[in-house]
Order: sequence, then structure tokens, then C-alpha cells
Amino acid sequence: MASLLLRQRRVSALGVSRILQDNGDSFRLRLESKFETFASIGVMIRKYSSGKSAAKFDFTDLTCPHTWYPNARKKNRKVFLHVGPTNSGKTYHALKRLESSPSGIYCGPLRLLAWEVSKRLNKAKVPCDLITGQEKEEVDGAKHKAVTVEMADVTADYDCAIIDEIQMLGCKTRGFSFTRALLGIAADELHLCGDAAAVALIQELLKVTGDDVQVESYERLSPLVPLEVPLGSFSNIRTGDCIVTFSRKEIYQLKKRIESRGKHLCSVVYGSLPPETRTRQATMFNDTSSEFDVLVASDAIGMGLNLNISRVIFSTLKKFDGSEMRDLTVPEIKQIAGRAGRYGSKFPMGEVTCLDADDLPLLHSSLKSPSPILEQAGLFPSFDLIFMYSRLQPKRGLYQILEHFIENAKLSENYFIANCEEQLKVAAIIDELPLRLQDKYLFCISSPVDMNDEISSQGLTQFAENYAKKGLVHLREIFTPGTLQVPKTHSALKELESIHKVLELYVWLSFRLEDSFPDRELASSQKAICSLLIEEFLERLGWQKPTSRRLTSSATLNSLIANKRRHYLCD
Repeated sequence: MASLLLRQRRVSALGVSRILQDNGDSFRLRLESKFETFASIGVMIRKYSSGKSAAKFDFTDLTCPHTWYPNARKKNRKVFLHVGPTNSGKTYHALKRLESSPSGIYCGPLRLLAWEVSKRLNKAKVPCDLITGQEKEEVDGAKHKAVTVEMADVTADYDCAIIDEIQMLGCKTRGFSFTRALLGIAADELHLCGDAAAVALIQELLKVTGDDVQVESYERLSPLVPLEVPLGSFSNIRTGDCIVTFSRKEIYQLKKRIESRGKHLCSVVYGSLPPETRTRQATMFNDTSSEFDVLVASDAIGMGLNLNISRVIFSTLKKFDGSEMRDLTVPEIKQIAGRAGRYGSKFPMGEVTCLDADDLPLLHSSLKSPSPILEQAGLFPSFDLIFMYSRLQPKRGLYQILEHFIENAKLSENYFIANCEEQLKVAAIIDELPLRLQDKYLFCISSPVDMNDEISSQGLTQFAENYAKKGLVHLREIFTPGTLQVPKTHSALKELESIHKVLELYVWLSFRLEDSFPDRELASSQKAICSLLIEEFLERLGWQKPTSRRLTSSATLNSLIANKRRHYLCD
């Protein structure tokens, strides 16, 4: 299927041919002026690149990252730490403060959370823009923004700001974005929502900023009861249950096993599903009139979706994390288990158990244990730092520059350098192309890309190659609109999910290189069709009985797709 959709010309990490034509200055990256993806240290650059040799300044010295954000340092920020378990109302209280402020910004870890907050504020007659890596929806008169944390603007002033799930500043891959927002957002009030495990580290990081820090603790609003017995037979599955497992294969096996009994239909949620599809699956599960009354999900339910779950059932307490099979951590278990029993829902009291009785001791001990105290926050070098560092090593490519910078970076004991394996994989490919350093850096931080996914990595490589060759990338050069179909197998489903990621990447790049990636509307349309087709597959899979309550009927789906195809194939 993918071979029909992505053009046949394949480009691999070892087989990218060098293209000799320069793409010129007209497509210069506008990273700082348009999206402020990373903090500017322009003042420092001017100071150390005029009148002094850059070689006299150690650009690998990252011991004082709070000094990178002069706007925030001009303010005497009042920082409120809202800490507590899932379903404790901590984010609700912060959002009420944001809603009543003259201006503000919400920074969340997921697009779904930014969507939810934007929708909430606009419904409350507080105009709010939505800005994520893949969309920008501006509302007339808006002085509020809901953004994914990577898109936080550290050059603007706000009356109020929220950083949600602040404990993620300890995440090995994305933690640096939360650190940047924590140190860099210039707001009179900064509200941080998350796990109490982050309190001590945040207090330590903010000792040098002069901010006033207050801690407000919350208790869970509804009880969460760990059961003493496992699920036992699948005949004990009931309405409102959520079965949690950690692979796509196991998710569909469990869905089939539950539905084969003819009593329940299952919605599914996992990370590689498009966000729109996850939202629709959650909507079906939450709808009391829907026949999809059981949820089978991965740990993607841990944040970002409002779910009316009665009981969480762990199929296993082990997961493969990309390098090894390991036990779930205490924070992971508590985050997932805490989704049971949503306050104000049909199931105000939550329960949690396991399929296997042998897993119950770890479940019970984890729920009783505090999360391990965070000791370090993530950092990653901004483009400004990499650019200045590259001047000392003009013959090296981005891969060597990044690798050497990270090996030599100097950090205080409160910080670590983020894991940048994915960026290095991209750099190894991009260095083969005649792109300027800022262009290479942009492709390396392109957030939707998983370089272990063959289709996604191929899409990125072809986009980069075409950009290097012509400075202009039309979507039709590697993708054939009108050929998407409902997948018939699990492998075809996986390919369609990967194609969705390629389309997301095109949209992501179109917001940063607008003149060079002009087909954003077409990519967005095809991305929406992908989501509808995946949704249709999920509805057909394991279907046991007819129903009139399907979220999207086949006739409606075919009509939607036909209309989109006619519109985009006629221009």
C-alpha cells in the first residue's frame, strides 16, 4: 500500500546522493522571528562575537540556563506549584485563574490537551488561539493561547501562564522543552501543574531566578480502590472497563477476545493512532448511548483524554521501552491507574486490578508509594548555541557538531542533556545534502518523525532532498492523493498510520518554511482522510452485531472522502 502512495524513488541513510545545486538565500529559515521554537541567546552571541574571539568563550557551558531568558528575568514572577494525583482538580484551579486573567498562555505536553483548553476558553467567551506543531488557529481579539509546550513563546509578556504535567521536565527526550518553558516564560503568574515529585527540583532551579514559589497540594476528588483479586475470566469484563496493554498487537488481540463473547464492543486508544482518531474513539467510549462500552488502550490514556472509566485492568505490568523489557515505574502505574473514577462522571469511584494475580503485589505497592523525587531537568542546545559552536569547527557536519557538543557539554548537577538519538539519526542523513546549518537543524527537530519507522524516515529524507535540490517541495512529488483506502490488514493499518505521520511532517514543515512547502491545505485534507479510514478500520474490526449508532457510517465516510478527493484532484 505504502509503495503506491510514496513515490518509488527511495532514499536511505547510506544512499542519499549529494546534490550540488545550492538552494540560495531566498528560503532562509525564520526560526526565531516566526515560531520561537527555541530560546534566543542573541544578546550573548553579540557580546561574544564582536570584539572578542568566539574561541575565548565556551559555548558548551550550560551551567546557567536561566540567563538565556532575559525577558523572564526582568519579572518578579509568582510561581504556584499545583501538585497532586490524577483527578485531584489541580489543573482545573490553574485554568480558572488563566480564564480570569487579561492575557495568558497554556502549555501542555499534547496537542489533545491544547485543543481541550482552547475549546474551553473560547466556550467561556475568552478568545484563545490554538498553536501546535501542526496547526495554528487564531481567534480575533485573542490575548490567550493554548499551545504545545515546544511552541511556547518566551519573548512575549503574559499576565498568567500554565505549564501542565511539569514533572515531564525530567523526561529524557522532551524534558528540555519543559525546562525552557519553566525558565523562559515571562509571566506575572506562572502556574505549574503536576506530580509532587517535581517540587524540590523546581524550587532548586528557581532559587537563582528570584521568583516567589508557593506550593499548593491537592487530594484526589474521588476514591481509587485497588482490588484484592485479579479479573479472572474475561466473562467478568463489564461496561466502563479499560484494559491496558503495551503493544498494538496485544491491543487488537484483547479487543477480539472481548468482542468474541458478543457482550461488549471495544474502542481502542494507543500512541501511534492519529490524535483525531484517539479523540473519536474516546468519544464513542464515553457516550452512554454508544455500544462501545469497553476501552482497550496503551499508556496513551495516561494524559490528554477525558475518559469515563470505571475500572482499569492492567494486562501486564511490563513494557518494552525501546531498549529492554522492564517493569512499569511507580509514576507510570499511578498515572494510568488514576484514570479510573473520574469526578463528576457516571463512575465517580474508580477501581484498579490486573489480569494476572502475580502482578497485584507490584500494583498495590506502587499505588502506596510516592513517586521518586526528580533530581534533574533536561536541556538541549538551541540553534544559536550550535551555530556559534559550529564556527569553531567549520568543516564538520551537523552530526559531528551535535555529537561533539553533547560530549563536551558542561552542566550543573541539576540538569542533564536530553537524549538526542533521533536527532542524530536525522543529522546523519541530512549531512549528505547541501543544506545550510539552520536548515539541517530544522529537519533534525521535526517533531512528528520516528526514524525507526521506514515510511516516516523515507518521507523526511525525500522532503529534505527535494528542498535541497529546488527549495520547493510539492506534496504530489512523493505522495499520490486519491489512492488512500480503508486498510484490510494490521500491516496495512500500520502503514496508513505511518503515512499519516508523513503528512503531519509536511504540515509541520509548512508552518516553518511556508514558501517552500506550499501544499499545507492538501496535506491537511489527506491527513484527515487518513484518520477517517483508520476509524473505519477500527469500527469494522471484530464487529459482532449490526448497530445504527456507528460514529461514521460507510456511506457518510465514502461521501466525505469523495468530496475531498474531487476538491483536491480538480485543481
